[in-house]
Amino acid sequence: MKTALVIGAAGQIGRPAVRALARDGWAVTAASLGGGRDADWPDEVRSVRLDRDDDAAVAALVGDGVDLVADLVAFTPAHGRQLVGLAGRIGSAVLMSSAAVYEDEQGRGFHTQDQPDGWPHYPVPIPETCRTAAPGDGSRARKVRVEQDLLALGDRLPTTVLRASAVYGPHCRTPRELYFVKRNLDGRRTRVLAYDGESRFHPASVHNLAELVRLAAARPGSRVLNGADPDHPTVGEIGAMIDTLMDVETETVLVDGPPPAPNVGDSPWSVPRPLLLDMSAAERELGYKPVTTYAEALPETVEWLAARLRERDWQEGFPKMVASYTTGIFDYAAEDAWLATRG
Repeated sequence: MKTALVIGAAGQIGRPAVRALARDGWAVTAASLGGGRDADWPDEVRSVRLDRDDDAAVAALVGDGVDLVADLVAFTPAHGRQLVGLAGRIGSAVLMSSAAVYEDEQGRGFHTQDQPDGWPHYPVPIPETCRTAAPGDGSRARKVRVEQDLLALGDRLPTTVLRASAVYGPHCRTPRELYFVKRNLDGRRTRVLAYDGESRFHPASVHNLAELVRLAAARPGSRVLNGADPDHPTVGEIGAMIDTLMDVETETVLVDGPPPAPNVGDSPWSVPRPLLLDMSAAERELGYKPVTTYAEALPETVEWLAARLRERDWQEGFPKMVASYTTGIFDYAAEDAWLATRG
C-alpha cells in the first residue's frame, strides 16, 4: 500500500482530499495543527498534530520516506524549502496554489485591483501558460516562489501544482457565499450588485479539488494545472441559487458599472472583467472529470454557513473573512442611504 502525508488535512480542501486518497487505496497520515479527525474519514486514516513551521516535525513525519506529500498549506518559501530538503525521501508531491498568482500582460493582478482600472484583463479562459507574478515578499509572490522551487526539482521530486480560484465548501475560512447567506438570515430583502450582477469569478468546489489531488497522486509529474468547477455562474445567479436554497425572495438592484458608493454593491465576486480558468490541461493530462458542479455542491456550503451563523457572530466565526473583506460587506446603513437617493 502506498503511503501519503497530507499537510493541512483539517482544512476545507484537506478533509475531502484525505477521504479521496484513502478511498483510492492510500495509507494516509492526516497532519494538521490541531490533529483532529473528520467524521467522513475511514478508520484507517492516521491523524496527527503538526506545527507546519517546525522543520524537524515535518521531517519526522516523512520519516524514511513517503510515496506522496499533498501540501495544502504551503504559504511561504520556508514551507517550500522544507519539501525541497526532503526531496530524496518523497516520491511525489501535490502543491495547492492559487489563481491569484496570474497577471495580465500589463502586470495587473490581484495586487492592483484597488487601483484605477487595476483589475486585470485576463485571457478568457486563463491557461496555465499565462504570465504570473515574479517571486517576492507579497502573499501571491511567495506562492510563486514555492511553485518555482518545487518545479525546479523536476524528476527529483515530481510536483503537481494546482492553481485554484474562489474555493468554497464547508470549513472555508473566507466563504464568499457568506455575503448572501448572512443577508438572508438578517432579513435583508433588497440588495445591490455592481456590474449588472454579471461578474464571473470562477468557483472551485473542495470536492473537485480533492479529485484533482487524487488523480495527480496516481500520475506523478512536474506540471501546473488549474483547479475550478465545470460551471461558472454570475454573481447574480449565485444570489438567486442561495435564495432558492434558503426559501426567501429578494429584490436585486443592478448597477451598470462599478459600485456606486463605498460598501454598496461590492460583493466578493464583483469584478469588472471575468476570471475564468481553462481546465483542458487537467482533462488532458490526468483524465480529470469534475465530480460536482457549483449548483450541486452549493447546498452543503449554504447549510454549513447558516448553522455556523446561528451559533456565533460572523466576525467571531469568520475572522479571516473580516480581514480580507472588512465589515463593509455588511454595511446596511450605507446601502439604505444610497437606495434612499433612488426613491
